[in-house]
Amino acid sequence: MDKYYQPEIETASVGDIRKIQLERLQEQVKHVYANVPYYREKMDKAGVKPEDIKELADIAKLPFNYKQDLRDTYPYGMFAVPLKDVVRLHASSGTTGKQVVAGYTRGDLDIWAECCARALTAAGCTDEDVVHVSYGYGLFTGGLGADGGAMKIGAVTVPVSSGNTKRQVNILKDFGSSILCCTPSYALHIAEVLHEMGYTKDDISLKAGVFGAEPWTNEMRLQIEELLGIKAYDIYGLTEIIGPGVAFECAEQTGMHVNEDHFLVEVIDPDTGEVLGEDVQGEIVFTCLTRKAFPLLRYRTRDIGVITRQKCSCGRTLIKMTKPRGRTDDMLIIRGVNVFPSQIETVLLEQGYMANYQIVVDRVDNFDTIEVQVEMTKELFSDTVRGIAERARELTEGLKSMLNINAKVTLLEPNTLPRSEGKAKRVIDKRKLHD
Repeated sequence: MDKYYQPEIETASVGDIRKIQLERLQEQVKHVYANVPYYREKMDKAGVKPEDIKELADIAKLPFNYKQDLRDTYPYGMFAVPLKDVVRLHASSGTTGKQVVAGYTRGDLDIWAECCARALTAAGCTDEDVVHVSYGYGLFTGGLGADGGAMKIGAVTVPVSSGNTKRQVNILKDFGSSILCCTPSYALHIAEVLHEMGYTKDDISLKAGVFGAEPWTNEMRLQIEELLGIKAYDIYGLTEIIGPGVAFECAEQTGMHVNEDHFLVEVIDPDTGEVLGEDVQGEIVFTCLTRKAFPLLRYRTRDIGVITRQKCSCGRTLIKMTKPRGRTDDMLIIRGVNVFPSQIETVLLEQGYMANYQIVVDRVDNFDTIEVQVEMTKELFSDTVRGIAERARELTEGLKSMLNINAKVTLLEPNTLPRSEGKAKRVIDKRKLHD
């Protein structure tokens, strides 16, 4: 059985959790209605008042929040406390528009650190461990989120941030780091550089990794575990809700436990907004129950997944959510077929490639094209020309079987594609340039 950071919550009865959630939801709706004019107007327009929330199901009466709402109120329009009560700001990357700016009170930071401490504890972290944090520090929430959790536990925290990977390898080796926190794609890059420097997993002391901030498949998990000699755990979060630590994996590795005392999770039909309930795939929606500075209600994440209360062998009773199975906004529609990057990654890893790839989508003569550029490993690259051609054919067939459309396959030399120290950019959609 796993060790828990806060057993009184992590193993609480469902009835007790729901009681806590209802009390906190009612208080939060009053707080938001009183202090956020933008959201009060949305609620008034929807014909709902705080006193209408009498049971948890009444959350369906509240209007949704979207990323566009946060851009429309940039930078502080969704804050529910005066700026003098805010002690830190974080922000999303803003690659597709204005940044999302999130504020934290001292209490919010304490809650966030607590959530990350639960996640790290589930991965086996104790006050005897050395936690190597290679998420970026700064406006991105990853670095300081993991940092706060490790410090709560009392572990030695190594705030390396990202970049200078050879130095990272030396620090891992010399400092005896036992827990690694970074994006899964950067974990693979660290493994690559470790081997390029002439070391193996036996030269480092890692036992576990806590990886998040981007989608990754189970095949990628197995690859990371093999190359670094660790157990790889998923952690889920987003700037809009609090950062990493909204949900986390336990040793069972069959989904992530949601910190339900702080975040109420729903699954909805992405097209109609209808609440679907448990064990049905749909869009994940979160409500912040305790965050005071930036408390979003019914925020649509665009992540596709399932929530379930099936009993977990770790003993935690917190509801579980699957790894996101794609996003409603990164889903590619190619000639009428829905394509998720995770499907392509699954085929690549099953056929022995590393997760170093890029998907290029274009439109030629009003016809959508898709090309998958993937690096060969050094072993594959040393094969004969005929052998490489056969590899490309096998990969083309594997992708067609998975996607039900033809994709062009381009096999590249090792180390051709750029490496990411943060979130990996997997898709280049040139169709947007033509529209």
